[in-house]
Amino acid sequence: MSNTNKQAVTHQQATIDLSITLLERPSVTPDDDGCQDILSERLTQAGFDCEFMYFGDRDKTGEHAEVKNLWARRGNTDPVICFAGHTDVVPTGDENNWTYPPFTPTLADGYLWARGAADMKTGIAAFTVAAERFVANHPEHNGSIAFLITSDEEGPSINGTVKVIEALEARQEKITYCLVGEPSSTETLGDIIKNGRRGSLGAVLTVTGKQGHVAYPHLACNPIHAALPALAQLTAATWDAGNEYFPATSLQISNINSGTGATNVIPETLEMVFNFRFSTETTEDELKAKTHAIFDKHFADSKAEYAINWKLSGQPFLTPEGKLVSACQQAIKSVTGTDTTLSTSGGTSDGRFIAPTGAQVVELGVRNATIHQVDEKVEIDDLGKLAQIYEGILEGLLLDK
Repeated sequence: MSNTNKQAVTHQQATIDLSITLLERPSVTPDDDGCQDILSERLTQAGFDCEFMYFGDRDKTGEHAEVKNLWARRGNTDPVICFAGHTDVVPTGDENNWTYPPFTPTLADGYLWARGAADMKTGIAAFTVAAERFVANHPEHNGSIAFLITSDEEGPSINGTVKVIEALEARQEKITYCLVGEPSSTETLGDIIKNGRRGSLGAVLTVTGKQGHVAYPHLACNPIHAALPALAQLTAATWDAGNEYFPATSLQISNINSGTGATNVIPETLEMVFNFRFSTETTEDELKAKTHAIFDKHFADSKAEYAINWKLSGQPFLTPEGKLVSACQQAIKSVTGTDTTLSTSGGTSDGRFIAPTGAQVVELGVRNATIHQVDEKVEIDDLGKLAQIYEGILEGLLLDK
């Protein structure tokens, strides 16, 4: 067996073993359920300084906060390459619908089956193994390696990565390169990496009219009727044309609710939830201003009134081709032979909290075909390869060549 094949086998078994250990923990968001303790023990042995950060409401004992986060670092010089990930997973739904119990990791039919297998405990395991191998081979490496692990990514994301980044910024501890282990691959491992994400701006629209009998509309004000012309213009509007990195900004209505349950009553209020996924061609303020202009126009002579409650989940960010992107491309090519494609598609990730600090951010992980689904699973053969890719990225960024 060649050295390359021996290395692949070693990475494979180590990554599978750690993945299973993490996947056995039912760490439904925001519960870490001891996953970070497992990682801390491993990383401490590899020379990392590990620090737990707690944010949120304190539990009944007053011992620690609700959300647990791990910041681990080896080295005290730049550049700092950080792996960002989350140990929390989404709920399983009805476990009777799963082929195998979701928290009993099962190796079958070429896959590792479990909740969190793709999103994203195997990614955490792969980078842990990669870091251990890299440190063993290069104990005097340049720069620093870090882990930022949260248990508040699948939930509201208010006491996790965003708070850790605030703490790091306050003490002037900067991340140079950030590798987010989210499942970015589509058809084959490494075929796509995310070098940016669209911004996400959510809104709740409330239209208030006057309740009344449907037979006497002149005595009432129907908020549904009042809103329809504005909604028609809102959904037909062009917000921008996108650019070479981002598709055009889009708006989607996800929920509309009105009515009293009775067929003969004009309701008093309408509530609608909508969201913008926006490119770097448009700003948050521009989207708000254009939306309000549409509603102001259609409600100028209306008896109904409207209000919009806005929530920005993240600004768009882009990491242009450079050292981090190049290191990822070269490592993927070396391990899989794949020429990777850069993409900014999909939803948001915790990269949105890290990019504004000036860090280069890329998302690279296993295939995303089954994330958040019943029977979540990942190809077994990809696990050792992903660890090799991650180790190759560390070599590309932290070794003198």
